[in-house]
Amino acid sequence: MSVPAAELAIVGHHDRTPGYAVRRANGSPSWLMMWTQAGAGLVEQAGASCTTGPGDLVVLASGAAQHYRVAPGRDRWRFWWAHFQPRPSWSSWLAPYALAPGCHLVGATPAALLGRIDQAFRRAHRDARWLAPIHPALRPSPGGSASPGPPAAVPGTSIAGEPAPAVAESAPARELAMGALEEVLILATAAAAPHGGGTGGIGDSRVVRALALIAAEPGARHSVVSLAAAVALSPSRFAHLFTAETGASPMRAVRQARLRHAARLLEVTDLDVGRVAAVSGFSSPFHFSRVFRREYGIPPREYRARLTRSGRAG
Repeated sequence: MSVPAAELAIVGHHDRTPGYAVRRANGSPSWLMMWTQAGAGLVEQAGASCTTGPGDLVVLASGAAQHYRVAPGRDRWRFWWAHFQPRPSWSSWLAPYALAPGCHLVGATPAALLGRIDQAFRRAHRDARWLAPIHPALRPSPGGSASPGPPAAVPGTSIAGEPAPAVAESAPARELAMGALEEVLILATAAAAPHGGGTGGIGDSRVVRALALIAAEPGARHSVVSLAAAVALSPSRFAHLFTAETGASPMRAVRQARLRHAARLLEVTDLDVGRVAAVSGFSSPFHFSRVFRREYGIPPREYRARLTRSGRAG
Protein backbone atom coordinates (compact mmCIF):
# COMPACT_ATOMS: atom_id res chain seq x y z
CA MET A 1 0.00 0.00 0.00
CA SER A 2 1.50 3.34 -1.06
CA VAL A 3 0.07 5.13 1.99
CA PRO A 4 0.41 3.59 5.48
CA ALA A 5 -2.95 2.47 6.83
CA ALA A 6 -2.59 4.83 9.81
CA GLU A 7 -2.47 7.79 7.41
CA LEU A 8 -5.63 6.91 5.49
CA ALA A 9 -9.06 8.37 6.13
CA ILE A 10 -11.51 5.50 6.68
CA VAL A 11 -15.21 6.18 7.20
CA GLY A 12 -17.98 3.76 8.11
CA HIS A 13 -21.31 3.27 9.84
CA HIS A 14 -22.41 0.67 12.40
CA ASP A 15 -25.71 -0.38 13.90
CA ARG A 16 -24.72 -2.89 16.57
CA THR A 17 -26.56 -4.95 19.18
CA PRO A 18 -25.39 -6.18 22.61
CA GLY A 19 -22.31 -8.36 22.31
CA TYR A 20 -20.51 -5.98 19.94
CA ALA A 21 -17.21 -4.89 21.47
CA VAL A 22 -13.78 -3.75 20.29
CA ARG A 23 -10.70 -3.92 22.51
CA ARG A 24 -7.28 -2.62 21.45
CA ALA A 25 -4.69 -3.19 24.16
CA ASN A 26 -2.16 -0.96 22.39
CA GLY A 27 -4.63 1.52 21.01
CA SER A 28 -5.00 2.37 17.35
CA PRO A 29 -2.29 3.79 15.06
CA SER A 30 -4.84 6.37 13.89
CA TRP A 31 -7.29 8.65 15.66
CA LEU A 32 -10.93 7.58 15.90
CA MET A 33 -14.14 9.57 16.08
CA MET A 34 -17.56 8.06 16.79
CA TRP A 35 -20.82 10.03 16.55
CA THR A 36 -23.83 8.32 18.10
CA GLN A 37 -27.20 8.50 16.34
CA ALA A 38 -29.24 6.07 18.46
CA GLY A 39 -28.81 3.83 21.47
CA ALA A 40 -25.62 4.16 23.48
CA GLY A 41 -22.03 3.00 23.62
CA LEU A 42 -19.61 2.64 26.52
CA VAL A 43 -16.15 3.93 25.62
CA GLU A 44 -12.97 3.56 27.66
CA GLN A 45 -9.56 4.98 26.78
CA ALA A 46 -6.54 6.32 28.67
CA GLY A 47 -8.19 5.61 32.02
CA ALA A 48 -11.33 7.58 31.14
CA SER A 49 -14.80 6.13 30.65
CA CYS A 50 -17.92 7.65 29.17
CA THR A 51 -21.32 6.61 27.90
CA THR A 52 -22.06 8.16 24.53
CA GLY A 53 -25.69 8.79 23.62
CA PRO A 54 -27.50 10.35 20.65
CA GLY A 55 -25.70 13.44 19.41
CA ASP A 56 -22.49 12.77 21.36
CA LEU A 57 -19.15 12.81 19.57
CA VAL A 58 -16.26 10.83 21.05
CA VAL A 59 -12.75 11.42 19.69
CA LEU A 60 -9.91 9.08 20.71
CA ALA A 61 -6.26 9.77 20.03
CA SER A 62 -3.88 7.10 18.80
CA GLY A 63 -1.66 4.97 20.98
CA ALA A 64 -3.73 4.52 24.17
CA ALA A 65 -5.50 1.31 25.16
CA GLN A 66 -9.17 1.47 24.20
CA HIS A 67 -12.29 -0.58 24.71
CA TYR A 68 -15.72 0.32 23.36
CA ARG A 69 -18.97 -1.60 23.15
CA VAL A 70 -22.76 -1.37 23.28
CA ALA A 71 -23.58 0.18 26.66
CA PRO A 72 -24.93 -2.26 29.26
CA GLY A 73 -28.70 -2.33 29.32
CA ARG A 74 -29.05 -0.84 25.83
CA ASP A 75 -30.41 -2.74 22.86
CA ARG A 76 -28.31 -1.06 20.17
CA TRP A 77 -25.61 1.41 19.28
CA ARG A 78 -25.95 3.12 15.91
CA PHE A 79 -23.07 5.42 15.02
CA TRP A 80 -20.85 6.89 12.33
CA TRP A 81 -17.13 6.31 12.80
CA ALA A 82 -13.92 7.47 11.13
CA HIS A 83 -10.23 6.68 11.47
CA PHE A 84 -7.96 9.59 10.54
CA GLN A 85 -4.87 11.63 11.35
CA PRO A 86 -5.96 15.05 12.67
CA ARG A 87 -5.10 18.34 11.08
CA PRO A 88 -2.98 20.63 13.33
CA SER A 89 -5.84 23.00 14.16
CA TRP A 90 -8.09 20.22 15.47
CA SER A 91 -6.27 19.78 18.78
CA SER A 92 -7.21 23.26 20.02
CA TRP A 93 -10.88 22.66 19.16
CA LEU A 94 -10.92 19.40 21.08
CA ALA A 95 -8.86 20.46 24.11
CA PRO A 96 -11.81 21.87 26.13
CA TYR A 97 -13.60 18.51 25.82
CA ALA A 98 -10.82 16.23 27.12
CA LEU A 99 -11.84 13.66 29.72
CA ALA A 100 -8.25 12.38 29.85
CA PRO A 101 -5.21 12.78 27.59
CA GLY A 102 -6.34 11.61 24.17
CA CYS A 103 -9.96 10.94 25.17
CA HIS A 104 -12.54 13.60 24.27
CA LEU A 105 -16.31 13.77 24.69
CA VAL A 106 -18.13 16.55 22.87
CA GLY A 107 -21.59 16.77 24.46
CA ALA A 108 -24.95 16.26 22.79
CA THR A 109 -25.34 17.97 19.44
CA PRO A 110 -28.24 20.46 19.37
CA ALA A 111 -31.22 19.12 17.43
CA ALA A 112 -30.81 21.81 14.78
CA LEU A 113 -27.41 20.37 13.81
CA LEU A 114 -28.17 16.64 13.80
CA GLY A 115 -29.10 16.54 10.13
CA ARG A 116 -26.13 18.60 9.03
CA ILE A 117 -23.61 16.45 10.93
CA ASP A 118 -25.21 13.29 9.53
CA GLN A 119 -24.89 14.74 6.02
CA ALA A 120 -21.24 15.64 6.67
CA PHE A 121 -20.49 12.03 7.59
CA ARG A 122 -22.37 10.83 4.50
CA ARG A 123 -20.30 13.18 2.38
CA ALA A 124 -17.08 11.97 4.02
CA HIS A 125 -18.10 8.38 3.25
CA ARG A 126 -18.94 9.27 -0.35
CA ASP A 127 -15.86 11.45 -0.91
CA ALA A 128 -13.55 8.73 0.38
CA ARG A 129 -14.46 6.89 -2.84
CA TRP A 130 -14.22 9.96 -5.09
CA LEU A 131 -12.71 9.69 -8.57
CA ALA A 132 -11.68 12.66 -10.68
CA PRO A 133 -13.43 12.94 -14.07
CA ILE A 134 -11.39 11.87 -17.09
CA HIS A 135 -9.53 14.81 -18.59
CA PRO A 136 -10.74 15.58 -22.16
CA ALA A 137 -7.22 15.01 -23.49
CA LEU A 138 -7.29 11.42 -22.19
CA ARG A 139 -10.64 10.44 -23.65
CA PRO A 140 -10.72 8.02 -26.61
CA SER A 141 -10.70 9.51 -30.08
CA PRO A 142 -14.05 9.66 -31.93
CA GLY A 143 -13.19 6.44 -33.70
CA GLY A 144 -12.24 4.61 -30.51
CA SER A 145 -14.37 2.89 -27.95
CA ALA A 146 -16.96 4.93 -26.12
CA SER A 147 -16.08 6.32 -22.72
CA PRO A 148 -18.70 5.74 -20.05
CA GLY A 149 -17.74 8.92 -18.18
CA PRO A 150 -16.77 7.99 -14.62
CA PRO A 151 -19.12 8.81 -11.76
CA ALA A 152 -18.17 11.25 -9.00
CA ALA A 153 -17.69 8.30 -6.67
CA VAL A 154 -17.30 4.56 -6.94
CA PRO A 155 -20.63 2.82 -6.29
CA GLY A 156 -20.79 1.86 -2.63
CA THR A 157 -20.98 -1.71 -1.38
CA SER A 158 -22.79 -2.93 1.70
CA ILE A 159 -22.26 -5.60 4.33
CA ALA A 160 -25.27 -7.05 6.11
CA GLY A 161 -27.38 -4.12 5.03
CA GLU A 162 -25.07 -1.31 6.15
CA PRO A 163 -22.54 0.62 4.05
CA ALA A 164 -19.09 -0.91 3.83
CA PRO A 165 -16.22 1.16 5.21
CA ALA A 166 -14.81 3.56 2.64
CA VAL A 167 -11.03 3.94 2.52
CA ALA A 168 -9.68 7.17 1.02
CA GLU A 169 -6.38 6.14 -0.53
CA SER A 170 -5.84 8.86 -3.13
CA ALA A 171 -4.70 12.29 -1.95
CA PRO A 172 -7.74 14.15 -3.40
CA ALA A 173 -10.18 11.68 -1.84
CA ARG A 174 -8.43 11.95 1.53
CA GLU A 175 -8.56 15.73 1.51
CA LEU A 176 -12.23 15.77 0.53
CA ALA A 177 -13.12 13.26 3.24
CA MET A 178 -11.04 15.15 5.80
CA GLY A 179 -12.82 18.36 4.87
CA ALA A 180 -16.15 16.72 5.71
CA LEU A 181 -14.79 15.35 9.01
CA GLU A 182 -13.47 18.81 9.83
CA GLU A 183 -17.00 20.16 9.34
CA VAL A 184 -18.23 17.58 11.87
CA LEU A 185 -15.67 18.76 14.43
CA ILE A 186 -16.37 22.43 13.83
CA LEU A 187 -20.13 22.00 14.20
CA ALA A 188 -19.94 19.74 17.23
CA THR A 189 -17.34 21.71 19.20
CA ALA A 190 -18.83 25.12 18.38
CA ALA A 191 -22.27 24.09 19.63
CA ALA A 192 -21.27 22.16 22.78
CA ALA A 193 -20.36 23.50 26.21
CA PRO A 194 -16.82 22.59 27.40
CA HIS A 195 -16.62 20.34 30.45
CA GLY A 196 -15.28 23.21 32.52
CA GLY A 197 -18.13 25.43 31.42
CA GLY A 198 -15.70 28.07 30.17
CA THR A 199 -17.08 30.76 27.87
CA GLY A 200 -14.13 33.08 27.44
CA GLY A 201 -14.60 34.85 30.78
CA ILE A 202 -18.32 35.52 30.31
CA GLY A 203 -20.39 33.47 32.67
CA ASP A 204 -23.86 33.68 31.16
CA SER A 205 -24.48 31.57 28.07
CA ARG A 206 -27.23 33.93 26.88
CA VAL A 207 -24.78 36.80 26.68
CA VAL A 208 -22.30 34.56 24.87
CA ARG A 209 -25.04 33.69 22.40
CA ALA A 210 -25.93 37.35 21.84
CA LEU A 211 -22.29 38.22 21.20
CA ALA A 212 -22.07 35.37 18.69
CA LEU A 213 -25.18 36.65 16.89
CA ILE A 214 -23.68 40.12 16.66
CA ALA A 215 -20.30 38.86 15.44
CA ALA A 216 -21.85 36.54 12.85
CA GLU A 217 -23.76 39.34 11.13
CA PRO A 218 -22.85 42.79 12.44
CA GLY A 219 -24.71 44.50 9.61
CA ALA A 220 -28.08 43.00 10.57
CA ARG A 221 -30.79 45.15 12.14
CA HIS A 222 -29.91 44.28 15.69
CA SER A 223 -31.70 45.97 18.55
CA VAL A 224 -32.01 45.34 22.26
CA VAL A 225 -35.47 43.93 21.57
CA SER A 226 -34.32 41.54 18.81
CA LEU A 227 -31.27 40.33 20.72
CA ALA A 228 -33.30 39.83 23.89
CA ALA A 229 -35.89 37.81 21.98
CA ALA A 230 -33.14 35.64 20.48
CA VAL A 231 -31.99 34.56 23.95
CA ALA A 232 -35.47 34.42 25.54
CA LEU A 233 -35.10 37.39 27.91
CA SER A 234 -37.07 40.58 28.39
CA PRO A 235 -35.32 43.64 26.87
CA SER A 236 -34.70 45.24 30.27
CA ARG A 237 -33.32 42.04 31.81
CA PHE A 238 -31.15 41.36 28.76
CA ALA A 239 -29.70 44.89 28.67
CA HIS A 240 -28.84 44.76 32.38
CA LEU A 241 -27.29 41.29 32.15
CA PHE A 242 -25.34 42.07 28.97
CA THR A 243 -23.86 45.25 30.44
CA ALA A 244 -22.96 43.54 33.70
CA GLU A 245 -21.20 40.69 31.88
CA THR A 246 -19.36 42.67 29.19
CA GLY A 247 -18.98 46.18 30.58
CA ALA A 248 -20.73 47.66 27.53
CA SER A 249 -24.34 48.14 26.49
CA PRO A 250 -25.74 45.83 23.77
CA MET A 251 -25.92 48.59 21.18
CA ARG A 252 -22.38 49.74 21.94
CA ALA A 253 -21.24 46.17 21.30
CA VAL A 254 -23.18 46.20 18.02
CA ARG A 255 -21.55 49.50 17.00
CA GLN A 256 -18.07 48.19 17.82
CA ALA A 257 -18.71 45.01 15.82
CA ARG A 258 -19.92 47.07 12.85
CA LEU A 259 -16.84 49.28 12.98
CA ARG A 260 -14.50 46.26 13.09
CA HIS A 261 -16.39 44.75 10.15
CA ALA A 262 -16.14 47.99 8.17
CA ALA A 263 -12.42 48.36 8.91
CA ARG A 264 -11.76 44.86 7.58
CA LEU A 265 -13.70 45.61 4.40
CA LEU A 266 -11.71 48.80 3.90
CA GLU A 267 -8.50 46.87 4.39
CA VAL A 268 -9.08 44.00 1.97
CA THR A 269 -11.76 45.03 -0.57
CA ASP A 270 -12.25 47.79 -3.11
CA LEU A 271 -15.86 48.48 -2.11
CA ASP A 272 -16.58 52.20 -2.05
CA VAL A 273 -17.18 53.81 1.34
CA GLY A 274 -20.92 54.05 0.81
CA ARG A 275 -21.18 50.35 0.14
CA VAL A 276 -18.97 49.51 3.13
CA ALA A 277 -21.25 51.62 5.31
CA ALA A 278 -24.38 49.89 4.02
CA VAL A 279 -23.20 46.29 4.40
CA SER A 280 -21.79 47.07 7.86
CA GLY A 281 -25.17 48.25 9.12
CA PHE A 282 -24.75 52.03 9.15
CA SER A 283 -27.72 54.18 8.12
CA SER A 284 -25.73 56.50 5.86
CA PRO A 285 -22.16 57.12 4.63
CA PHE A 286 -22.10 60.41 6.57
CA HIS A 287 -23.04 58.72 9.84
CA PHE A 288 -20.53 55.95 9.15
CA SER A 289 -17.69 58.40 8.46
CA ARG A 290 -18.43 60.36 11.60
CA VAL A 291 -18.52 57.28 13.86
CA PHE A 292 -15.48 55.72 12.15
CA ARG A 293 -13.41 58.90 12.60
CA ARG A 294 -14.37 59.08 16.26
CA GLU A 295 -13.17 55.48 16.75
CA TYR A 296 -10.03 55.39 14.56
CA GLY A 297 -9.02 59.04 14.49
CA ILE A 298 -9.23 59.36 10.70
CA PRO A 299 -12.05 59.10 8.13
CA PRO A 300 -12.61 55.83 6.22
CA ARG A 301 -11.02 57.02 2.97
CA GLU A 302 -7.87 58.14 4.74
CA TYR A 303 -7.77 54.85 6.67
CA ARG A 304 -7.76 52.95 3.37
CA ALA A 305 -5.28 55.34 1.73
CA ARG A 306 -2.79 54.96 4.57
CA LEU A 307 -2.99 51.18 4.32
CA THR A 308 -2.44 51.40 0.57
CA ARG A 309 0.60 53.67 0.98
CA SER A 310 1.96 51.39 3.69
CA GLY A 311 1.55 48.35 1.44
CA ARG A 312 3.39 50.04 -1.40
CA ALA A 313 6.20 51.10 0.90
CA GLY A 314 6.59 47.51 2.12
